[in-house]
Amino acid sequence: MSISSAATTPTPPVNAVTEAVVSLSGDVLRPFSISADEIREMANVLAEPFDMHCFTTNRFIRKFDRYRGVLLRDLIVKAGLRAKCEGDFKRTVFLAIAHDGYAVTFSWHELFNTPVGDRVLIACECGGQPLGEDQGAPILFSGADIFPAPRHVKGLASIVTRVLDV
Repeated sequence: MSISSAATTPTPPVNAVTEAVVSLSGDVLRPFSISADEIREMANVLAEPFDMHCFTTNRFIRKFDRYRGVLLRDLIVKAGLRAKCEGDFKRTVFLAIAHDGYAVTFSWHELFNTPVGDRVLIACECGGQPLGEDQGAPILFSGADIFPAPRHVKGLASIVTRVLDV
């Protein structure tokens, strides 16, 4: 009878959230991590209350109160975009990835060249109350989306920046 290492060393589930920290990495000048508490301290943007509906069926999911957080764009500026060639920023995409592997994308144009960027935030408060990890904090929310459900990322773990090759 053999004993596997999994039997002797317990491993946390793949989707376990060990601490609420978001990392910014990839094609940035200053990669960093920021805790939920640091996001709360920086939080200066309020989103309007909204109703969540399923994208595919338009089924009502639930009402959400105001999120309070920091703009994703402000964190990207803090990290600084790495550009090897002039104009690389125009081909830059950002992947917002949750602890459970759920991922959504934003383009540089969306965040920095349209009103969408004014409403994409990383929130750690809802309805004037701090959100805990058990409630999905930190949460990435795109308030300009017609259907907010597809880019509502609970348990945000990282923002990965990539300049696309063409």
